[in-house]
Amino acid sequence: MQSNSSVDIFKVWIGLAAFVIIVGGIKLAASLLIPILLAIFIATVAYPIIEWLEKIGIHKILAFLIVLLMVVLILSIFGYIILSSVDGFVNNIPLYTKRVYALLDSSKSLLGNFGIDFNIEEIKRLLDLESAVGFLSDLLKALSKVLSKSLLIFLAVMFILFDLPNLKAKIKLLSKDKNSNHFELFSYKLNKYLFLKTIISLATGLLIGVGLYFLGVDFAPLLGLIAFLLNYIPAIGSIIAAIPAIVVALAGADPFIAIWVIILYLAVNITFGNILEPKVMGEGLGLSVLVVFLSLLFWGWVFGSVGMFLAVPLTMTIKLALEQHPKTKIFAFMLGSYKGKEPFK
Repeated sequence: MQSNSSVDIFKVWIGLAAFVIIVGGIKLAASLLIPILLAIFIATVAYPIIEWLEKIGIHKILAFLIVLLMVVLILSIFGYIILSSVDGFVNNIPLYTKRVYALLDSSKSLLGNFGIDFNIEEIKRLLDLESAVGFLSDLLKALSKVLSKSLLIFLAVMFILFDLPNLKAKIKLLSKDKNSNHFELFSYKLNKYLFLKTIISLATGLLIGVGLYFLGVDFAPLLGLIAFLLNYIPAIGSIIAAIPAIVVALAGADPFIAIWVIILYLAVNITFGNILEPKVMGEGLGLSVLVVFLSLLFWGWVFGSVGMFLAVPLTMTIKLALEQHPKTKIFAFMLGSYKGKEPFK
């Protein structure tokens, strides 16, 4: 009994050591891995479109070229928005926060006339707008750095899309259990999650950007892009995305526009995040709030600011992979959100 126990402990320590070495290697290779991971992410989202185009009668080569053109167009739009706006946004952060703090000071004086008093310095310290908005500026700077490698990303997407059918066929042939469809099921669930999440995030970002534009808020396209990116982070992302828009609106000519900005974010995120997304995505494609938070910390540490954007898709990929084997299903269950049902039913 003791020898079996000691062997098990030894295996655990070996596993932990291997995990630390692998994570250390990933962190050292982050500059190379981030463009590749983004390419895999884009290709996974784009491949269902190719399949759909083929189903409606379009030749696979033409479908392939149409999707590649869409990828180039979207990357170009994102790159233009970030590269044309990020410097102005970052440079205006001190001005925006200064105006918001001045507004708080004037509110203190106004409320003081009605006998309402509060510690304005404590509120400023709790809000810490510089750090909150500064995090987003760091994310945008990191994305602009990644987009400088857009040619590498595009080439990787092209080769992945071109070779994906062959890769699936090879994995199926190499499978020990020829009747097993674990990989196909994993691919289907991953494609479904990333594709639907991307469509919902695009709709969220588009509505936010258009709404902010008509409200006259500065940097509306950039704020819409931020809403799109952070919508991949459940619950927390929509809150973080709303902070810079509210700050910019409060610092504008009419601070009361901030009320409409809050209503806009609430309406869009409640409609998509709480009503539409659960119905479209279905059960089994969720993560627990704690896992989301821990994944943000872990992948953010490994890959930096961009890692926080990739955190939930990467963790969801791991969860879906764990679901495909009976011995690892319990770990997938622990990662997922609990719906009051027994596991594996």
